[in-house]
Amino acid sequence: MATTPPTGHPSLEADLTVDTAIVGGGIAGLCTAWELARAGREVVVVEADRIASGVTGHTTGKLTALHGLGYARLRKAHGAESAALHARAQQEALDHVAALCSELGIDAELERVPAFTYVRDDRRVDEIRAEAEAAREAGLSASFVTETDLPYPVAAAVRVDGQLQFHPRKFLLGLADAFTALGGRIFERTRITTLHEGARCRLTTERGATVHAKDVVVATHFPAFDHTTLIARLTPRRELVIAAPVPADGAPQGMYITPEEGTRSVRTAPYGSQRRLLIVTGESFVPGSGDVVERLGRLDSWACEHLPGFADAETRYHWSAQDNDSTDHLPYVGHVHPGTQHVYVATGFGGWGMSNGVMAGRLLAAHLTGGPRPAWTELYDPRRLVPLREMPGFLKAQTSVVEHFVGDRLHVPHDGSADDIRPGSGAVVRVEGQRCAVYRDDAGAVSAVSARCTHMGCLVGFNDAERVWECPCHGSRFATDGSVVQGPATRPLERREMPAAAHDTAGNDSTGN
Repeated sequence: MATTPPTGHPSLEADLTVDTAIVGGGIAGLCTAWELARAGREVVVVEADRIASGVTGHTTGKLTALHGLGYARLRKAHGAESAALHARAQQEALDHVAALCSELGIDAELERVPAFTYVRDDRRVDEIRAEAEAAREAGLSASFVTETDLPYPVAAAVRVDGQLQFHPRKFLLGLADAFTALGGRIFERTRITTLHEGARCRLTTERGATVHAKDVVVATHFPAFDHTTLIARLTPRRELVIAAPVPADGAPQGMYITPEEGTRSVRTAPYGSQRRLLIVTGESFVPGSGDVVERLGRLDSWACEHLPGFADAETRYHWSAQDNDSTDHLPYVGHVHPGTQHVYVATGFGGWGMSNGVMAGRLLAAHLTGGPRPAWTELYDPRRLVPLREMPGFLKAQTSVVEHFVGDRLHVPHDGSADDIRPGSGAVVRVEGQRCAVYRDDAGAVSAVSARCTHMGCLVGFNDAERVWECPCHGSRFATDGSVVQGPATRPLERREMPAAAHDTAGNDSTGN
């Protein structure tokens, strides 16, 4: 975000009619838009904020077909053929990005490097050996190794050569320019609040404008308009990212990830002529679960201890990003549910949105243009049944949602009052019988909004590092004034008036206010 220019596409102020409307201007939405425009379709992209500034704007930019320890699991759950189709789809996405950058003259800082999944615990070596075998059987150039370029020893690693790291925003801004040059239109700061399906779909913006479209693609990360099917099969998670410029001659080569220590991911990116930006990711957590500052401190301490130059860097950056995991560890790309013919979705990327977003663009374009369908079409079809072996994960995810939805109505997680909230912090308290999300700014001023997420009513929690309210059920995020930062919620949290002295009222409240 800091190394690319801002965008300035207009907001949608008047009704319009198009072939295809794409809701969401991240990598999945923009790649779909480009593929459709190139095929001759009339397309608009409608983005609630600015394109390539949400999840895609905060990714670490790994473009790889090696997704942690995914292939052994895929082979076991879905069979060797499905694992091979997945590997082919992901690898072709990498190659497609490289081809587009060459074709369109986009300087996206592409670098071909190996990708590694490693462990340091000797007891997990067999997992790595099995993953290397499964990835190799799936068609990747995978090998089992015990040496890497990391500055600390590993017990074992899977290595896949020829992967990519890139600047996703530079890539997407170039793609957006190519899209608009073909006649495509982009509308920013335009939030879609309702979607009516039919032979001619109708979308309504929060300002009252209407978009009529034959087909609609919902590429909003978590589907914003589906309350019955996919939301029961998606689990949101958030991860922290820290980065610092380090001397180039000491920076590790390649992209690395381990499932250990709450996940740790390491890569570098170009940063001037003599330095590299060392990027570290980890501390995966459920949105709204709290203690984010503490998690950030753990990640920073780990980087300072394990990565030479990180502790000595004069400048350090930190941010975070969010993704959704599907119950069977495969994305959902295609018709949103069995009853629709004109609404499509791309979601459930499981932390690997760069390759899956590009894959989704190509797959959705095939759906919408009637062109040849890729061999992996059915593999990613959102209408697929939940396999029996994946049912425990499905039930676990839904049990968590039910616990928040029902349990939060019986208990307030903060047993103090608004007077106890420190400057720069927030908490959910009961004020005059209502659950309120109360925030005290650095100057001591207090503001309050409803603590009920406007998506489906779960109770929000406070993220003390980013100072936002987050929903643990489906990942919606809100600013301290209640405005929507990230969906699936489309409506802000309602404002609440605070009394002169807002003390917690004893007793439980089951009204759901």
